[in-house]
Amino acid sequence: MLLWKRIAAIGTAVVLLAAGTATAQAAEVSSNAGATIRYTEFGIPHIVADDYVNLGFGQGYAAAKDNICAIVDVAVTTRAERSRWLGPDAPPTSGVSQASTNLASDLYFQGLKETGLVERLLAEPAPRGPYREVRELIRGYVEGVNKYLRTGRITDPACQGTGWLKPITELDVYRHSHAVGMIFGQGGVADSITSSLPGAPRAGSGREQMLGETGIGSNAIAIGSAASANGRGISLANPHLPWQLSGTRLWQSQVSLPGKLNVSGAGIPGIPLMWLGHNETAAWSGTATDTTRTYTLFELKLVPGSPTTYLVDGKPERMRRNDVAVLSRKADGSLERVVRPQWTTRYGPVTTRLGERELPWTASSAFAIADANAENLAMTNSMFEIARGRTAGEMIDSVRRTQGLPWMNILATDDRGRAAFSQIHGVPHVTDDKAARCNTPLGKELFDGNGLAVLDGSRTSCAWGHDRDALRPGIFGPSSLPNLNRTDYLANSNDSYWLFNPAKPQTGFPRIVGPVRTEQNLRTRGGFIEIADQLAKGGFTGQALRDLMFSHRDHAAELVLPDVVAMCRTMPGTDAACAALAGWDGRSDKESRGALLFDRFWSTVDRMGPDVWKVPFDVKDPVHTPNTLETGDKGIRKALTDAVAELTAAKIPLDAPYGDNHYVVRNGKKIPLGGGTAGRGVYDSLGGPWDPAAGYTEFTHGGTYLHVVAFNGTGCPDTTTLLTYSQSADPTSAHYSDQTELYSRKQWVTERYCEKDILASPSLKVVRVSRR
Repeated sequence: MLLWKRIAAIGTAVVLLAAGTATAQAAEVSSNAGATIRYTEFGIPHIVADDYVNLGFGQGYAAAKDNICAIVDVAVTTRAERSRWLGPDAPPTSGVSQASTNLASDLYFQGLKETGLVERLLAEPAPRGPYREVRELIRGYVEGVNKYLRTGRITDPACQGTGWLKPITELDVYRHSHAVGMIFGQGGVADSITSSLPGAPRAGSGREQMLGETGIGSNAIAIGSAASANGRGISLANPHLPWQLSGTRLWQSQVSLPGKLNVSGAGIPGIPLMWLGHNETAAWSGTATDTTRTYTLFELKLVPGSPTTYLVDGKPERMRRNDVAVLSRKADGSLERVVRPQWTTRYGPVTTRLGERELPWTASSAFAIADANAENLAMTNSMFEIARGRTAGEMIDSVRRTQGLPWMNILATDDRGRAAFSQIHGVPHVTDDKAARCNTPLGKELFDGNGLAVLDGSRTSCAWGHDRDALRPGIFGPSSLPNLNRTDYLANSNDSYWLFNPAKPQTGFPRIVGPVRTEQNLRTRGGFIEIADQLAKGGFTGQALRDLMFSHRDHAAELVLPDVVAMCRTMPGTDAACAALAGWDGRSDKESRGALLFDRFWSTVDRMGPDVWKVPFDVKDPVHTPNTLETGDKGIRKALTDAVAELTAAKIPLDAPYGDNHYVVRNGKKIPLGGGTAGRGVYDSLGGPWDPAAGYTEFTHGGTYLHVVAFNGTGCPDTTTLLTYSQSADPTSAHYSDQTELYSRKQWVTERYCEKDILASPSLKVVRVSRR
């Protein structure tokens, strides 16, 4: 309380000094009726309050100031009102499912609403239901968002003056959290769930994808005492999330409740908890594992003559039909009621597609999708408890206790130099023995390759199992999932648990958890190589980890570039291309010349499969194999001539600076960016649509919030951060692209975590917000 009162007094003084500015518009209030928000450089808020309700209130107010449209956009989505306000045919902008149209999104979320599932989970005691502190944070957060909404200071054209810009509710926040957990399961087949009919061709776009094809990924490194220069931990966070979708956009803040919580990091606007960040003594980052399945299919044996009745242990069981109705806006502005049936089984909803694979609903069989996170509302509990962990071990223990993370790995480190990893998240309890006994022919085809089980739904013995230490039925408990502790380092770039450190491969977990002894992606391999290169020179510092993050080394080029140049010189009419590639520095800096030509070449080669390599994958050397390009292959040679022709047709010089055609435009200003695609092994991953006439002119996914947290034993870690797309989605905001400019220059923001640093900020602005 003494610290809070000191902050309140300082805030009053700063507000008075700032009279006539926007900060002076906030009313001074007593400490028990609101929160204090201190803004430092780049619009980063530091929120202080004296209880969890007020803390959530301050964070909600600050988040809404930067991203009110994003917050309400998700609420409109999970309320199933997009078609009503925005029309049925446009693609959703929230990103909390993979529905291809607003109408499909509405039908999907309306179906979920009518189950009452989120309300039932809310009624559960903790830890399956929210902790008391989490409920208080969310209650205050909703008040804060709505308080800002009532100010009327909405300038973002994305929602300014629209009919859907309405107050949010606590239920909206919980629905948002629940939906995020199912993005890769039921949410991934939203189109199919809402359009599947017995015997009918599946309607929709075929947009549903498996994890790994969605643009969500990440890099994370946890450095321990044996690999750091000062013997203390260092954390790198580099999540790759969609850049334009409101439901997974990240936003940076610090929240402090003196004596109980002091955490800085980034979370999603609309949910008042950090996805990654640090406190005084420990830090965490996270990744998603492409190779772990959080869902399975069940193949149903149908009763002859009744395609909506299936057999379980020889007994017929009827599917449940729900005629879901939503309001949709017609071209003339009037509303119509659209009704579509959805079919559900004991395992989950019926689907007729997964990814690019058709799953026909015939007279004899159908498929249901079962999602390990369908009954998971504990993600907020896990995030809350991680933030309170004082050591890497405590952070991992908190995940083990709460079991609410839907699909994230956690990599943690601390000021004592301990590094820890866990993959404790929602994984269906399907042992290898059960898969062998219960996989249908389709399951046998898919399981070994990508971990997708397609189980026999006609036998109860093939239902998911259960671990004694699992908090909800049907999933593996913490003791059955991977974890690892090291004193040197742990790193992950979306590959399997098998290789978080090449010196300590892990095995022995069920195939559904991830493959072992398999080829790793180029970001994984490149990351390990760069870590080894640094350790050969000495222990890591914060600066060394920042240098790794922005080295822009192209690991595909490091493997093949000399051979590609040699191949090029044997091909007629390619002198300019050969010169461009020979002169390239092998990096993806915005100034690099020749990088774009290699990018277009490799975009084809990367899809050609393992036969492009002369030296195949060797399990004894997973970091350096496969290697050596098969340059005599006609397809590889054609890929180069096609890349040259493509750039020439677009009138792009073959040696043009990379940033000339790898950029974003913000408020009419072109901002060139380095980085590159994950397929090339560029650690600073950025991906987006290629425009043959202009290059890469926008990015759909890639690095978002970055941090390097280096502990020093003082309780004030040396931390630098960067939010690549900046704090606000509002193009009228001063913080719409300021950090994007930094990103272009490979510059970081020096974090102000401790009081002395916050108060020393030359940009300090203090706002007091009242709940009254």
